[in-house]
Amino acid sequence: MLSRIIHLLMGVISCLRSFGAASPQPKAGFKPEKVAVVTKTTRYEFEQQRYRYAGVSEEDLKQLLAMKGSSYNGLLERHNIHTSNVEHIVKSLQREGITVQVVKRGEYNEDVVRWADSIISAGGDGTMLLVASKVFSKDKPVVGVNTDPERSEGHLCLPVRYTRAFPEALEKLCRGEFRWLWRQRIRLHLEGTGINPNPVDLHEQQLSLEQHNQAHRFTSMDNLNSTTHSPSLLPVRSLNEIFIGESLSSRASYYEISVDDGPWEKQKSSGLNICTGTGSKACMSEEDQLRTVVLEN
Repeated sequence: MLSRIIHLLMGVISCLRSFGAASPQPKAGFKPEKVAVVTKTTRYEFEQQRYRYAGVSEEDLKQLLAMKGSSYNGLLERHNIHTSNVEHIVKSLQREGITVQVVKRGEYNEDVVRWADSIISAGGDGTMLLVASKVFSKDKPVVGVNTDPERSEGHLCLPVRYTRAFPEALEKLCRGEFRWLWRQRIRLHLEGTGINPNPVDLHEQQLSLEQHNQAHRFTSMDNLNSTTHSPSLLPVRSLNEIFIGESLSSRASYYEISVDDGPWEKQKSSGLNICTGTGSKACMSEEDQLRTVVLEN
């Protein structure tokens, strides 16, 4: 059973999404000395990593992908496009005398955030959400660049034309020809038993059904023998949404919920989704829609 949800507090993050109309009073430009470029993991890289320890050759990988109905050449092409755009971003920054550190999303952590004056998300919206989640200071700008605009929407990124014209975007940033876009985020306090003091990124985990069940049994036993901990603030901030539910998505969630210090209410569902204004047009929007085809059926 899920622990009680105690606090949901709102925070803010500074994001640059579009450059253009300057404010009535010109502002000084922003030129960071150190920039971290956090890159997404392409599908090609993911498949390579997946079979790396099995000693699979490129030719074997090509056949394995074909068996799954995926095109090796297509994945490699999208990977090369992404890589080329990342190199373009890095070279543009270095030409301006900016120190650059390129980081894979799996290596992105608090040390990278502390080192950088600004962080560039090189990928799509998923990479942008990950990058923003670890930035706590509103004085550290996060800039999203869509590195595969033909396949990715990039709603949280700069306009598509700046993917190839990134030097132009950088010049406007340095001259102050941009506007700050402030977005609200959610921060979450956990209080209860069986709380993991070191949160795990689920996108890094590949658990089998038996591993899920084993973890659930251990957690249940711990809950019986452990004491309730004081509220603990999670070391992440949610720009899109927070989903509260079981680690195994097919298992029903049992929980008690209270809003604004109101009475506690027991509920059973597939989970609880809490979104920001940014997230209201993402997953939450799809969940709340009644499509015409549904009504006809």
